[in-house]
Amino acid sequence: MTSHTNTAAASGTWKLGDLTVNRIGFGAMRLPQHGEAFAADAVPRDRDQAIRVLRRAVELGVNHIDTAAFYFSSLRCANELINRALAPYPDDLVIATKVGPGRDPSGQWLPPATPEQLRGQVEENLRQLGRDHLDVVNLRIVGTGSVAERFGALAELREAGLIRHLGLSNIRPHHLAEAQSIAPVVCVQNMYGIGATPEQQEFLRVCGEQRVAFVPFYSIAGTGRDGGATADHSPEVHTIARARGVSTAQIRLAWTLHQGPHVLAIPGTGDLDHLTQNVATGSLRLSAEELATLDSVHHDAA
Repeated sequence: MTSHTNTAAASGTWKLGDLTVNRIGFGAMRLPQHGEAFAADAVPRDRDQAIRVLRRAVELGVNHIDTAAFYFSSLRCANELINRALAPYPDDLVIATKVGPGRDPSGQWLPPATPEQLRGQVEENLRQLGRDHLDVVNLRIVGTGSVAERFGALAELREAGLIRHLGLSNIRPHHLAEAQSIAPVVCVQNMYGIGATPEQQEFLRVCGEQRVAFVPFYSIAGTGRDGGATADHSPEVHTIARARGVSTAQIRLAWTLHQGPHVLAIPGTGDLDHLTQNVATGSLRLSAEELATLDSVHHDAA
């Protein structure tokens, strides 16, 4: 990977509705704090450091940022950091946010938002980001029940001009079909990475067939989830990483991007060096042999 290719543009592009984004984006979940996201005792990240990371991401060609109003620590809010760092926003920057979950000012989780409460969550994101509309709003759900009422409420806000495009997060295939009968869905944001289940693999494929972007979370963290990446114990991943002169995290991320042109990565970090590595992964092309090896690791771990 040479220096002239180490920008997000090297990852290729995909369209979220009428919005073109580079396939390597940035997730803001880890930005407000050090260590585990949502931890009650999380240490807030230095504001200037967070702002430097965001500005550097855009300099490196990132034009797709994933965030949420419930991404905050005791002193830092991801949306407000984005606003402070990047407003007035570049014309090509797409900010995707999530609604559904909520946290009170002390950080405790609230019950999932009702259809009536979703407008307030949308307005909170608008206020924090300093925007008059949101590019993409993902409805994040818990469970297998119907999304019709909640997604319908967001579809009404889309018709009203507060939202440009709609997506879904943490869903099952039947949720996508249900939502698509109400309004267009431009993306699905679900957990995915090496070791994903056959059902998750199949859903990724179905999204590609329907031209719906698939945006995996925890593709690097894996079982580490909110706490971040854990040590990768697969010797095959370590071997490929050493041969390539990159980290195991980059190999895991590259494998995920190779799962289809509709896959959009949103790795998150508050560290400038990790940011550079994440973006550089977009130019990492794995060989057929390397992919076969990693596919074997994936199937063994599933």
